[in-house]
Amino acid sequence: MGAGHGHHGSVTNAAQRHRGRLWGAFGLLTALMLVEAATAFATGSLALLSDAGHMFTDVLGIGMALAAITATRRADTDPQRTFGLYRLEVLAALANAVLLGGVAVYVLIEAVRRFGQPPEVLAGPMLAVALLGLLANLAAFALLRGGAQVSINLRGAYLEVLGDLLGSLGVIAAALIIALTDWWWVDPLVAVAIGLFILPRTWRLGRAAVRILVQAAPEHLQVTAVHDRLAAVPGVAEVHDLHVWTLTSGMEVASAHLTIAPGADLGEVLAAARTALHEDFQIDHATLQIEPGASPGSCSAVEW
Repeated sequence: MGAGHGHHGSVTNAAQRHRGRLWGAFGLLTALMLVEAATAFATGSLALLSDAGHMFTDVLGIGMALAAITATRRADTDPQRTFGLYRLEVLAALANAVLLGGVAVYVLIEAVRRFGQPPEVLAGPMLAVALLGLLANLAAFALLRGGAQVSINLRGAYLEVLGDLLGSLGVIAAALIIALTDWWWVDPLVAVAIGLFILPRTWRLGRAAVRILVQAAPEHLQVTAVHDRLAAVPGVAEVHDLHVWTLTSGMEVASAHLTIAPGADLGEVLAAARTALHEDFQIDHATLQIEPGASPGSCSAVEW
């Protein structure tokens, strides 16, 4: 006997409430990315080009977030997709991390090449576009901040915009230094700083996405603690075949077999186990199989 309990769409519905803000950030950053890229080639600024490349991944990441949210909504009507398409946003976050890492590596390689003979950079247009970038990133940062707490994909876009915000400040500083001192070395130096800032954040985002895709237990949950808490439920004699994983960001899932003691009430045990998972671990989707202790062989071993 078993029971499932939960609300599949709570996190994704929360992400969907931010669709309007996502579209606003998407349009704003797309326009600025094109301006930054054109200006970077016109001025010869690697720092500005690195910021435009980073902004491209912002735009791509937000676009994938929007696509994942839309696909998830459509999947709700498909009976074959019993878990919807929640994993799409995790795949999008992983692709985003890979692309962002590639941009960072390219910038670092190009910066090292330029240290030998830094080219002349036009500081005026570079400064003007960097100031526009700062304003656009501040607006996008405000638009995405709320959604960053409910979705790994939105968190990826939020982190990229945060990186872009700091990158814009670096480009502004480089443009001012070049305008005042003609010290061309500052352009590749700022590009290196932006690249080094991006890489660790990219690693953390990619690692979080991979953990979800391989169905590892959430880092903030100890499986032994979940086991012991279920074992402590009145009427439970044994807990086995316990699995805890993340379906998508903020949506933890569990399954377990509970052997109940003779005379224990099945309904009471099931309700108490659900309550324990919800209150102690915020697990709202749990599939629990109840096995009477007086029925030997009721649970056959499963080889994984």
